[in-house]
Amino acid sequence: MEVMAKTTKEVIQVSLPTAISYTSYRTLVAQLAEEGKSTGPEQTETLINFTLLNDRRMKRWDKTLKFNDEVLGKIAAIKTKTTWAVLTESWCGDASPALPVMHKIAELNPNISLQIILRDENVELMNRFLTNGGMSIPKLIAIDDKTHEPIGSWGPRSTNATQLVEDYKAEHGQLTAEFKQDLQIWYNKDKGQSVLEDLLALMG
Repeated sequence: MEVMAKTTKEVIQVSLPTAISYTSYRTLVAQLAEEGKSTGPEQTETLINFTLLNDRRMKRWDKTLKFNDEVLGKIAAIKTKTTWAVLTESWCGDASPALPVMHKIAELNPNISLQIILRDENVELMNRFLTNGGMSIPKLIAIDDKTHEPIGSWGPRSTNATQLVEDYKAEHGQLTAEFKQDLQIWYNKDKGQSVLEDLLALMG
């Protein structure tokens, strides 16, 4: 007898109960950083160091992120009750500037519920939202709370950051450690605005 493949909606419904709140995720990352660990089955020095870095970065972003009045108005105008399920891991450098932006938006609008899902524990879901065939994170999946259907996705980077990455790859073939460091500097200068613009367009 042929087994019917699960729909994306069904895969989402399996993964969502494993989700944790942003506050719980921040507590988890801080704890792992203190213990010299990272999320996921692989525990390498590199991933542990990135977890430590990301904990510091998210602390800073949580404190310094600012939205202007125009943005606050746009966020308040979002009426569709939506769950933002975000696939990530503690070591992901692109997640550290993006997740605080998502959290702040969700905090400002009760119609948006932010749920963090660990990628390596939810590979079936990740495989439905690949980027150029890769399991790139963070990946935000916007789900309509009425229909439980995905209505859009975002990630792993903002449109502007993606352009920087693609331009560098075109010139150098692959991303270097130096470029990744430069990208973090760019994130700091951008102050979350590119992520913010993309997410508002997604909900618009």
